[in-house]
Amino acid sequence: MEIILLETVDRLGKLGDMVNVRAGFARNYLLPQGKAKLATPENVAEIEARRAELEKHEAELLSAAQARAEQLNGLEVSITAKSGGEGKLFGSVTNANITEAIREKGIECEKSEIRMPEGPIRIAGEYDIDLHLHADVNATIKLTVIGEED
Repeated sequence: MEIILLETVDRLGKLGDMVNVRAGFARNYLLPQGKAKLATPENVAEIEARRAELEKHEAELLSAAQARAEQLNGLEVSITAKSGGEGKLFGSVTNANITEAIREKGIECEKSEIRMPEGPIRIAGEYDIDLHLHADVNATIKLTVIGEED
């Protein structure tokens, strides 16, 4: 299915690109989220007419993400969790816990922005956590998980 992107999408393309994607991806994600339109001649003409407006909106999103990245880079966050011997946690620290800790510092963050490729944290210690704020903007915070024995 051929579509036109209305904003930059990771690993797919930039604003205004015409790309081929699977029908389900377009129908279930890109079209309902407003990230793309079908590549019909009418929609192509409309996108070309609105290109300046769309590029301005994309630039605003990018500058907002860069401003948040400046706040987040180097931020130190600590989370206390119950643990047993040798620092092994009862349960785990997930991206929801990290999001809550960042919000307590007064910085807005979404759960989906936190990247944890190794999965939830199950051992106390210090970790570098990556945040993906925009297709072109990433930030790194320092997370300290403190084990609290009963």
